[in-house]
Amino acid sequence: MKKRFLFIASILVLCSHVRLSAQNEDDVQKAAAAAAAAYAAAPVAETVAPKPKYWTTSLETSFNFLQTGYSNWAKGGYNNIKLGTFLDGRANYKKNDFYWNNRLQMEYGFFYSEDKPILQKNRDKLQFESTFGHTITKTMSYTAKYMLQSQFSNSYNYQVPSEPADPDNITSAEWRASRVLKSGFFSPANMTLGGGIDWNPSQWLKVNFSPVTGGIYIVMDSKLRKSNGMKRKKGYEDLEAFPDKKDDKGLLTNGHMYQSTRFQFGSQLTMDANLKINDNFTAGTQVILFSDYLNKPQNIRVNWNTRILWKLAKYFTLAFNTDVIYDDLIVITNDKHPDGIKAVQLLQSMEFGFTYTFHGK
Repeated sequence: MKKRFLFIASILVLCSHVRLSAQNEDDVQKAAAAAAAAYAAAPVAETVAPKPKYWTTSLETSFNFLQTGYSNWAKGGYNNIKLGTFLDGRANYKKNDFYWNNRLQMEYGFFYSEDKPILQKNRDKLQFESTFGHTITKTMSYTAKYMLQSQFSNSYNYQVPSEPADPDNITSAEWRASRVLKSGFFSPANMTLGGGIDWNPSQWLKVNFSPVTGGIYIVMDSKLRKSNGMKRKKGYEDLEAFPDKKDDKGLLTNGHMYQSTRFQFGSQLTMDANLKINDNFTAGTQVILFSDYLNKPQNIRVNWNTRILWKLAKYFTLAFNTDVIYDDLIVITNDKHPDGIKAVQLLQSMEFGFTYTFHGK
């Protein structure tokens, strides 16, 4: 703007010289030369380049609440309350051909029912993924991928107390005393680190294949090590000399004889699909398949999670969730199978709640 102003001012000076000395050719030439010199000497405005943006971040939050109450209800039922929260955070970095994608998923929920006057957990998830990659083509990249899967707190099966003081009014202490521990924080936990490739054929599909993947399976609670397929420590291999000892709930009392960690080496395939039908309907699913070269590679470990969101209003959604797990080393115990059985684990839920997504600048 300053340069343009000086140029216009110079033209006006030239015009004034022409009017006053129209017949003087030397004055006209001098005025033109002065205008050209002023234009050339005017400073050039500097343009500041925008600061490069390498990071993109987002955080999806969801809070769900469900309450059911009964009063003189002929069909019967128990007053209950359900609460749950879900967090899905992403932080992705990209510069030239290199990128670093991070995702943290945390979910926790519990409910209270009048027939069991204690809080019971019904949702618990902790999962972190980190992928470092180098782009080689438009759709493929070399990658190194790390993943952690575990939970926050203990999970229980709640059995009816065998000898309550009052069968019609079982206390919370009696319910807690009868519950059976099933899992806990880092019991188990699964960590993997592998090298491979990313394939992104479209915006909605991403596939990662890591044919060289090392893994560590952790069971910190000694009572749960055998049910999670852990091997015995050296010196305790003889079952006759060191038999398993269990309490009245079937939990090991000498679980220290079993290893707390198991090393795995195999291949892992991760598939992520995210669809956005419109502004009100989105769906995402993730399948993780792992084969351990060192222990029955034909028995594939499966983790499959699906989440569907239907936006009913600006901040309120209806969510459908399913989790499918199969691990050949995990033994499921129940009343029909006290010694345990290998089976597919399934969890499904439908939730209504408040949802909001924060986006980084």
